[in-house]
Amino acid sequence: MGTSSIISPNESPLAWLAKRKNKAGIPLISQVQFLAGERLRADLTVAAMLPKVTANWAATGCGQPGASPQNPFDIILAARQRTQKALVAVGPEFSGILVDLCGFLKGLEQIEHERSWPPRSAKVVLGLALTSLATHYGFTQMAQGKNFSPMRRWAAPDARPTLG
Repeated sequence: MGTSSIISPNESPLAWLAKRKNKAGIPLISQVQFLAGERLRADLTVAAMLPKVTANWAATGCGQPGASPQNPFDIILAARQRTQKALVAVGPEFSGILVDLCGFLKGLEQIEHERSWPPRSAKVVLGLALTSLATHYGFTQMAQGKNFSPMRRWAAPDARPTLG
């Protein structure tokens, strides 16, 4: 039974994967991978990079005086820039599956079918893609117990603080 037939319409494929465990009792994706995917999903949503049937002006604060101190277009532009940096960082090999799963909320079985991949191969590729994305966001260092902020990951190499 494939994942697309099991996923609730109220639950993203990423959340479904985070809740499920393999035969050894290990989660299908780690908490770090889940957080990275959710961050990409949030940026894709705010960036308005995915097709929508209707416009939701309430999300941007348009038409509401004093609703947001920032220009809503600046917020959208910043989200687009973050999304672009993340997708460039993971490379063309992984960006497509990340956009399909985190943005378009496609299940693994659907992704495999559309790409003519063998069954259960998308799970492996997705794991690698989410790990690469988590590394870009600096989540992997946090999971390893190092005291680095994810924001320092985006700094220029010469701007990083030196240790000891």
